[in-house]
Amino acid sequence: MAAGGAPQARRSAPTPLHPGAWWLWALALGTAATRTTNPLLLALLVAVSAYVVISRRPHAPWARSYGAFVKLALAVLVIRLLFTTVLGSPIPGTHTVVTLPEVPLPDWAQGIRLGGRVTAEGLAFALYDAMKLATLLICVGAANALANPSRLLKSLPGALYEMGVAVVVALTFAPNLIADVQRLRAARRLRGRHDKGVRGMLQVGLPVLEGALERSVALAAAMDARGYGRTARVPAAVRRTTAALTLGGLLGVCAGTYGLLTAAGGTYGIPVLVVGLAAALGGLWLGGRRTVRTRYRPDRWDARAWLVTGSGAAVAAALFLAAARDPAALHPGVVPLVAPSLPLWPAAAILVGLLPAFITPAPETAAKEPS
Repeated sequence: MAAGGAPQARRSAPTPLHPGAWWLWALALGTAATRTTNPLLLALLVAVSAYVVISRRPHAPWARSYGAFVKLALAVLVIRLLFTTVLGSPIPGTHTVVTLPEVPLPDWAQGIRLGGRVTAEGLAFALYDAMKLATLLICVGAANALANPSRLLKSLPGALYEMGVAVVVALTFAPNLIADVQRLRAARRLRGRHDKGVRGMLQVGLPVLEGALERSVALAAAMDARGYGRTARVPAAVRRTTAALTLGGLLGVCAGTYGLLTAAGGTYGIPVLVVGLAAALGGLWLGGRRTVRTRYRPDRWDARAWLVTGSGAAVAAALFLAAARDPAALHPGVVPLVAPSLPLWPAAAILVGLLPAFITPAPETAAKEPS
């Protein structure tokens, strides 16, 4: 109570960030990773995304998927290095690491070898190339850990609602399954029963499968009760225009993105991408007229969402500019084998991606999300 007897005014908790901003931020970091093979810059991108995830990841089952993406990225590195070791590398090298027994192959398998000399240059090239894909996977994992899939579904256009429901169900199935397995294994350990081995897996797997089926039936009943799949009648001309705009826009987006990611398509990439995005958005707006649904407390795209998205876009733009002006710094050579150097201004630009860790609310102070 205040001194005058009146209750103190409760401060309104800050609203959580729009989930689309997290995805745009993470995809921008992933796009920046595709412009370089410098392991120092890629490691810095991973560190930036990991810091933001650690500081802003909510306490929810779907937010635990970041570790799975990190393990998948490590598996990509190991598999790529293993393939280079066993199958060889087209990169010539003079620094021999190990010489494996070579298996003779028939004449029709020219250009393929099993075993032989493994060079440091070939391993370095494979590591740099695999780190680019691994960084992209970790950035996608950051988006999965930060953006609430249910709230993201509410923000989708009406034309993508049904597709979004299927994606959200698929994304939330694995985290719930992992949570069920951990809960059942902990319960078996408390009861003094074994939770490892084939027998333990079978005794844990059956209850997990039963719970997944029960959730599926409950989800189907809830979707049917809410009128899922109901559409409004629209003229045939509107349907054909919607299909043409959406399909043409998506093709334009693919062609423009390909142009941006390749050196040869840098001239036409941006115009084609802009035209494709405009056509796709027009098709989605027309397609949304078929979906009859309302949004309860829709998420607002506020200034913080613009800042988070802008920070990721700034990182991507800086790496694009650096790749055009100084390609040698962003793509260190392996023949001759030299240690990669850290370019200062691209590294400083990557640190801009840390902005969401300071302008977004912490998970403990974020407002409660509607059920």
